[in-house]
Amino acid sequence: MSIEIDILNGDASWPIAEPLLQAVWAPQLVAGKPWAHVKWANADLRVLLETPEDGLVCHVGIYFRTITWNGQKVHVGGIGGVSTREDRRGRGYATTAIEAAVHTIRANEAVRFALLVCEPHNAAFYQARSWLPFNGEIYCEQPEGRIRFTYMAPYVFHIVRAPTLGTIDLCGLPW
Repeated sequence: MSIEIDILNGDASWPIAEPLLQAVWAPQLVAGKPWAHVKWANADLRVLLETPEDGLVCHVGIYFRTITWNGQKVHVGGIGGVSTREDRRGRGYATTAIEAAVHTIRANEAVRFALLVCEPHNAAFYQARSWLPFNGEIYCEQPEGRIRFTYMAPYVFHIVRAPTLGTIDLCGLPW
């Protein structure tokens, strides 16, 4: 089986990614989540994984931003919007797409670590792929102002470092 991996501009590739994201995160599925009202950042880049048989099967958004960690500015990479077609899960697509995203993040020499947030049922998946729990506080912007982000658990990935304690301000919308 062959897999095609494209890493494309986030805004330009939205029309390609949108049907998959709408299927995985359908409004009726999101409505009951504690984070249903959260305003999310748009991806800077997108990893799109396709197979000849199935078309687009997996998406990972890539984000680059200067945040603050314990009051110090730090350039980070992030992943979010990890989505695999329900009928194609368990085949390693998300792992492959996340590895491509991390490889892309590493290529940005200014990045010190990567960051993601996930629901508790996905924690073991990320920890098995070397993501470490961040046991500090996360803040971000929302339309109503700066908030403490407690809706999902944060995880970090070692690029130059992997801080697991302290206070992170995303200095913008979460991803």
